[in-house]
Amino acid sequence: MANTFLTCQQIAREALLRLQSNMVMGGLVYTDYSKEFKEQGDTIQIRKPATFIADEFGGTINLQDVGEKNVLVSLDKIADVSVEVGSKELTLNVSDFGAQILDGATLAIAEKMDQDLCGLYKQVPYYAGVGGTTPSSLTDISNVMLVLNNNRVPMSNRVAVFDPYAQAKLVTIDSIARADASGSTAALREASIGRILGFDTYMDQNVKKQTAGAFTALTDVTGAATTGSTTITLTSAAKTSTGDIKQGDAFTIAGQQFVVTSDAVAVGGVVTVNVYPAVGAAISNQAVSFAKNHTASMAFHKNAFALVTRPLEPPMGGAESYVATAPNGMSLRVTMGYNMDTKKNIVSIDILYGVKAIYPELATRILG
Repeated sequence: MANTFLTCQQIAREALLRLQSNMVMGGLVYTDYSKEFKEQGDTIQIRKPATFIADEFGGTINLQDVGEKNVLVSLDKIADVSVEVGSKELTLNVSDFGAQILDGATLAIAEKMDQDLCGLYKQVPYYAGVGGTTPSSLTDISNVMLVLNNNRVPMSNRVAVFDPYAQAKLVTIDSIARADASGSTAALREASIGRILGFDTYMDQNVKKQTAGAFTALTDVTGAATTGSTTITLTSAAKTSTGDIKQGDAFTIAGQQFVVTSDAVAVGGVVTVNVYPAVGAAISNQAVSFAKNHTASMAFHKNAFALVTRPLEPPMGGAESYVATAPNGMSLRVTMGYNMDTKKNIVSIDILYGVKAIYPELATRILG
């Protein structure tokens, strides 16, 4: 009796299921999926979720635009895992093949996407806590809540994602240890710390660290900028620093928080940096407080960040390929070929995606 081999379609569908069950950050952010084929490097437009302002009714209504605005997202990332498999593996049933091959492959892809989403902290100017000090109390969480509340972030769909060290501290708090942990996917259930002070709270091993530029170590820095400006001039009183300041460095001046959007180097203790957001109120030689080196755990509303995926076209040249699409629109491609040198089959699993902070004001860093 002839052996029955697994097909690309079977492998792709099983891989997609396992990928989605392994995602943490990908299950917490705004997603935009489509069946339209794209290539790496393509830039697409997605619609941002609608936002509104509640007006005081004064006899006539004030019509508002739906508020959906297009934002450009670059599909610049392909997460790929390609493995050699023999005929023995391809004659397994799809569940056994999934346990032997797909679990590890899809976990690696999920972690890659997770790392890129965690890296969006560099676009978030707002923060609470002290760099180098691991969050360890309910006060640390309430301070984060205060930042979001002051920024008028909606109370619903709030999540907090902590690094492992913060989780290890927080779970020892009695009220947190008894929190009811739940989630919508297996990965979220495993990562969940519970619902705390209005946040669905999770641990993520891929939380990033910001290694700040040398200029941020100075304690004698003042800043100056005009209202509406997207640049701020920082000056060290000693006028001798040639230190750098890095993209993702965050600082506070006169109650306003900013993030540096591109690297810069000081000359004679003076450096002009590009920042987000624009300056709200004029700054005139006021003291600067830097976030410095820190672990960038985050709290955010779902709409702060976007994960965008599009299907990759099947390759030309006769290779067997299949694109699996989930009911929510997320897609993943599996391609099978043959390596004549090793006389083994090659199974390639890949996904095309991009990530972006679409509403940075709906997020805050939790310094650790």
